[in-house]
Amino acid sequence: MNILAFGPNGSGKGTQGAIVKEKYGLDHIESGAIFREHIKGGTELGMKAKVFIDSGDLVPDEITIPMVLETLGNSKDKGWLLDGFPRSLAQAEALDKALDESGMALDYVLEINLDREIAKDRIMGRRLCANDNNHPNHIAFDAIKPVEKDGELVCRVCGGELSMRADDQDADAINKRHDIYYDDSTGTVAALNYFKNSGKSKVISVDGSKAIDVISEEIMAQLS
Repeated sequence: MNILAFGPNGSGKGTQGAIVKEKYGLDHIESGAIFREHIKGGTELGMKAKVFIDSGDLVPDEITIPMVLETLGNSKDKGWLLDGFPRSLAQAEALDKALDESGMALDYVLEINLDREIAKDRIMGRRLCANDNNHPNHIAFDAIKPVEKDGELVCRVCGGELSMRADDQDADAINKRHDIYYDDSTGTVAALNYFKNSGKSKVISVDGSKAIDVISEEIMAQLS
């Protein structure tokens, strides 16, 4: 089973992706994690990507596409859920072509809808776990609030150290990311519509403002 997940930053697509991964044994391929691995490793591509990520800009295709397609190829036999790519119409076209050439079918397109202002508030309140970025921690939501230990907030799931991405606290950077996502001409919504209109995959659309468990139930009910 291969799934392509869409949703604005703050919509919870990473959290839902982790749940689907656990249920079906898929590889959860998240473009941000690929970037972070390259940045942490000090690779040339990673350093180039970091400049764009820190400013809230879209990482150019010549950096992103090789990273993602190599990772997809490594997960061809197991099945995957791809989150965070494509982010533009051009990337969607490149991915569609690459999937056709490799013989990999895209079974589902998952769309998590969320109002832009709600998404912004969620981004500014989220915290990242050092052990697993998909462990949900958010200071504004009781259901996923971090827990306190020795006077510090730690991950509610595993007790790991929490941090904030610098660009999560930068309103201008958030707006740039959302400008890219909500752009239905050449941006991420245009990429989403490309795959929705292709007729090659089943489309699952859910309301991202609902509770995590409710969204999960709606997604699982439509996956087979």
